[in-house]
Amino acid sequence: MKYELEEDLLDVLVSEEEIKKCTKELGAQLTEDYKGKNPLIVGILKGACPFLCDLIQEMPIAMTLDFMSVSSYGSNSSSTGEVRILKDLDIPVEGRDLIIVEDIIDSGNTLFYLKKVLLNRGAKSVELVTLLDKPDRRVKDIKVKYIGKSIPDYFAVGYGLDFNEKYRNLPYVAILKPEVYS
Repeated sequence: MKYELEEDLLDVLVSEEEIKKCTKELGAQLTEDYKGKNPLIVGILKGACPFLCDLIQEMPIAMTLDFMSVSSYGSNSSSTGEVRILKDLDIPVEGRDLIIVEDIIDSGNTLFYLKKVLLNRGAKSVELVTLLDKPDRRVKDIKVKYIGKSIPDYFAVGYGLDFNEKYRNLPYVAILKPEVYS
C-alpha cells in the first residue's frame, strides 16, 4: 500500500517485520517478569498507541491499562525540557507495579519526570518499555529496562511517531526529510 505522505520520507528505519519481532520479544520478557503481579500498564498518548496495542496482545497475563498524555515538545521538533501532564491516570498507582509504555525515548526528560512523579505517588515499582531508543540524544540519566531497538539520531516518524500529528499511521518507522521539519 502506498501512503499519501511517503514523498516526505528519506528511508525506512525500522521495518514492519522488525517492529513485530521486537514487540513479540518484549511481550515475552514482560510476561515472564510480571506473571502473577497484575501490573498497571501506562500508555503514553498518542505516540505509544500502536506499539501498546500490539505489545499487550503478546502479554497473556492479568494487567490493568491506563493512559497519560505528557509533553516536553509542544509543537517543536526537539524537547523543550519542560514537562507537562496533559491527561493524568484514572487509576490509583499506590502499591502497584507500573510499566510505562513509550514509542521512543529521546532526551529522557519526560520519562525521568514521570517516573519520579509516579514513585512519589506510591507506586511499588516503575519500569520503562520503549519500542525505540535514541541514546545519543539522552540528557537525563534514566534506566530503560526494556528496549525494542536503538536507533541513530534521525527525525523518525511512523508507527505512532509523528511530526505535527502526521505520519502516525505508517506501519513502519521512517526518516523524515529535513526540509519537512526545518
